[in-house]
Amino acid sequence: MRAVGAFIDVEGVSKTYTARGKALEALEDIRFGVGQGEFVAIVGASGCGKSTLLKIVAGLLPPSRGAVRVEGRPVEGPLDGVGIVFQSPTLLRWRTVLGNVMLPGEARGMVAGPMRQTAVDLLKLVGLEGFEDRYPRELSGGMQQRVALSRALLLDPQMLLMDEPFGALDAMTREEMNLELLRIWEERRKTAVFITHSIAEAVFLADRVVVMTPRPGRVRDQVPIGLPRPRTLATRDTPQFTAHIRHIREQILSPAGTDRWAGGA
Repeated sequence: MRAVGAFIDVEGVSKTYTARGKALEALEDIRFGVGQGEFVAIVGASGCGKSTLLKIVAGLLPPSRGAVRVEGRPVEGPLDGVGIVFQSPTLLRWRTVLGNVMLPGEARGMVAGPMRQTAVDLLKLVGLEGFEDRYPRELSGGMQQRVALSRALLLDPQMLLMDEPFGALDAMTREEMNLELLRIWEERRKTAVFITHSIAEAVFLADRVVVMTPRPGRVRDQVPIGLPRPRTLATRDTPQFTAHIRHIREQILSPAGTDRWAGGA
């Protein structure tokens, strides 16, 4: 299934690694599209290649076969116009919160004054106004991920790629960060691809959930999420939310060979 007028188009992507002289196929013939401004979540069992796929989309890793196109142009190396958030916030401990957020701009040679104001505005957006001069060691895990998200948004990227960004957080902080991410996404409408092990998180956040098979990872299903926006924690208590979770869980646990979208229809 491809989004109409796809902004990101994944075309038959496969990835094979060689380890100890043996080939290990991580991904096989992955096909899907992401529309501009769409929020797509990707779920699947551990080791199914979700993170590998995200790195290929970002241009950080080449596919063995197939291609990724962004706005019709092939991805052949690290992309401009993309913000990436990983599970670990990877903040520099010797830099302040503001200094960490400004890091991508400094690397690009941005003018200091406007860049600083953009960073301050982003910290206000994620609820960290007043923490500009703190250091990472003074922040909770959730606050550190807010800094990482601000850093990813500094250059006003067209798309946001997130690899289990809240996976290491406790349940309550994770719910809070889900709400925060939705609020920011609804305001900025970035094209978003979000990797997660949590089916509930995927359903809560996404317009569509891509379900992957165990290794080698293939697209087993693509599930449109028909829950109205804006979403709140009360959304999780609705029958529709529960039905989506049940359907996706069944797809993940179903026997191999029943893939609905393996052909990219």
